[in-house]
Amino acid sequence: MDYISVRQAAEKWGVSVRQVQALLKNSRIEGAARFNDRAWMIPAGADKPRDPRPGRKERGEPYHINKMKSLSDDLTEVIAATALPLPRDNPDSILETVKEERIQLIYESELAYMRGNFEPVIRCYQRAASDDAVRLRICPTAIAAAMSMGDYALYKDIENYLAKIIKADLGVDVKAVAEISLDQAYVSADAPTIVSDWMKVGDFSVLPARAKLSAAFNRMRYFFATGQFERCLDIAQTAMSLYETNRGITISDLYARLCCAMACCALHRFDDEKRHLTKAIELYSPHGFITPFVESKGFLGGLLERCLQDSPAFLDSIIRQWERVAPNWIAFHNKFTGDHVPMILTQQEIDVSYLAARRVPRKEIAKQLHYSEGWVNDTLSIIYSKLSISKREELNKFLF
Repeated sequence: MDYISVRQAAEKWGVSVRQVQALLKNSRIEGAARFNDRAWMIPAGADKPRDPRPGRKERGEPYHINKMKSLSDDLTEVIAATALPLPRDNPDSILETVKEERIQLIYESELAYMRGNFEPVIRCYQRAASDDAVRLRICPTAIAAAMSMGDYALYKDIENYLAKIIKADLGVDVKAVAEISLDQAYVSADAPTIVSDWMKVGDFSVLPARAKLSAAFNRMRYFFATGQFERCLDIAQTAMSLYETNRGITISDLYARLCCAMACCALHRFDDEKRHLTKAIELYSPHGFITPFVESKGFLGGLLERCLQDSPAFLDSIIRQWERVAPNWIAFHNKFTGDHVPMILTQQEIDVSYLAARRVPRKEIAKQLHYSEGWVNDTLSIIYSKLSISKREELNKFLF
């Protein structure tokens, strides 16, 4: 039998080490055995003991840590508390500025995700197991981390948790916040047809005020994935105007800038694309925030590489993560849509495919990727052969 330590059990169950020690002291963990005077061996498959007190939650049911408030009220406060901009010179110092441990956990998960450190994100999600307001706030980064890792079982665990929250009828705002996380997964995997109905319509009236910015990002990506590039650009520019980067930087601002760049690329407004992308790089690359750039790489053509020629270490980090996670995103796209986008294209072929599917002229593709037009023609022929298609319209349907 495999065993875990007290600290590992605490992380797994989302409780403190002291709580696990108390459970051991009271012989509440089945199969646990003392290893020596200071250490315990806990079966790796042991479940967290059920709280025997009346009115406490059953395993797997939604749990709300603050019994004096409704989950709706607590969630609203948690969202507001995590709306502080990150200090521009040192984003990590937000962890010292925020004193409440549960709020620190949210910022910790977001900072880890931005830098491509997906395992710490999942640990934060697990540590919030007994605090639904915090866990719901972490879910967007946790579900994105699971997809980037290619861990479908973990994704399903988070999806099932969100489904329980939605089904529990805890308020329309709580339900909508849970749906934001699922919608983010769908639009990130280019599966916009299965987002929530209110997201398609754009009715954000049920959301807490601070949650509307997160929903706006999904709305941008929804319009982009459905080929409505002007509408994507309008929302991204409006959202970006709400952020005052002189007061600090925000993750929402970074995504809005990248959405502007992506929409401008699709609309062949390449000077505007470069302006938005260059500003995003200026503000966020010094802090190692690679993940949003990785997520946008396939939609920016070769401009990202050109803009980062003077930052080879940052560019190398983006490319290495892209090579690692891009096949996982395609796999999730296939699961969501029932499509069969193959994972047999090279990175260069994927770059060409995204641009060609967006109807960027071959001459412009060559210019953006720094290749000859003849090379682009040959590469497209190889792509069409691998996918058993013959024209761009089919490529667009295949990818999007």
